[in-house]
Amino acid sequence: MPDFSPVDYAVPGFVLLVLVEMLWAWKRKPGAYEARDTLTSLAFGLGSTVAGVLFGGFAILVFFAAWEWRIFDFGREWWTVWWAWPLCFVLDDLAYYWVHRAGHRIRWFWASHVNHHSSQHYNLSTALRQTWTGAFTLGLAFKLPLVLLGFHPVMIAICGGFNLIYQFWIHTEAIGKMPRWFEAVMNTPSHHRVHHATNPRYLDRNYAGVFIVWDRLFGTFEEERPDEERIRYGIVRQLGSFNLLWSVFHEWIGMAQDIWRAPWKHKLSYLLREPGWTHDGSRDTSDTIRARWLASRQVAEDPVAAENPIAGRGRAA
Repeated sequence: MPDFSPVDYAVPGFVLLVLVEMLWAWKRKPGAYEARDTLTSLAFGLGSTVAGVLFGGFAILVFFAAWEWRIFDFGREWWTVWWAWPLCFVLDDLAYYWVHRAGHRIRWFWASHVNHHSSQHYNLSTALRQTWTGAFTLGLAFKLPLVLLGFHPVMIAICGGFNLIYQFWIHTEAIGKMPRWFEAVMNTPSHHRVHHATNPRYLDRNYAGVFIVWDRLFGTFEEERPDEERIRYGIVRQLGSFNLLWSVFHEWIGMAQDIWRAPWKHKLSYLLREPGWTHDGSRDTSDTIRARWLASRQVAEDPVAAENPIAGRGRAA
C-alpha cells in the first residue's frame, strides 16, 4: 500500500474555505481577519510543512523500529483489515487528547504548542499555525503504544492526517452551535473556541481532536457560554508582535532564561511544571488564574458565604 499524507490532498480545500470565510467576515464580522495576523498564520503553515519534511523522517524511523516489537500482528496485508482502521482512528484520537493535554500542562511541550494559540483572532487561518519544533519535544512517544499494539506506522500516519483535517473546520466563528447530539460526541467550533480562549473559566479546557467525549470522560470539558461573556483569544501573556521568528521561538527563549536564572533545585521544574509556574509564585498558572476567578465569582454570587462559609451554609439551608 503506498504511503501518502491525506493533508497534502486537503490543502486546496483549506485555501478555498479560508477565502469563503474571508467573504463571510467581510460582510458579517470585519474584525475576524487582520492582514498581518493572517500573513503570520500562513507563514507558520509554510514553516511547519518545511519542518515536517526535514524532521518527519525521525518519527518514521522510531515508529518502524518500535513496530518490530509489536504485540499483535495484523498480517502482511494489514491495510485490508477493515476493523483496524476505525479502531486505529479512535485510539489515535485518544493519544492526541493526551499529547495535547501535555502540550498545555508541561512547559516543555507548551514551548512548541504555544505557536498554535498565539493569534488573538480565531478564524480558519489560525488552524495553519502549526509548530515548527514539535519533533524536538519527542511528543511522538504518546503514539508509540499504538505501534506496539500492532498498528502499522503508515496506518497511524493516515489516521492522524484525517484527524488534522477534521480539526481545520472547527477554527471558525462563522458556525454557532451544531445539533445537540453532534455537540455531545464530536469536537465542534463551539467547543474549540473554548479551547482557544484566555477567559479564566475556559483556560486549559476541551483538548479533544475529533471526539469531545474524551474531555467529558477525563473532566476537562467546558461549555461555551457566549451569553455570559465574550471570548478573548490568544495566550495569557499576549505576544504583542507579528514577528514570525519571535512568535515561533519566544517560549523556548523564555523557558531557557528561566532555567538559567533559577536555583539548581528548581531548574527541572521550569522544564516539566505547568506554564507560568515559578518557584517564588511571582507568576500565574492557569490553575491560579481559574481559582482566583472562581473565588471572585463566589463572592459576587454570595458575599456572606464567601466571607464566612459556616454562616453561608446555614443561610442556604
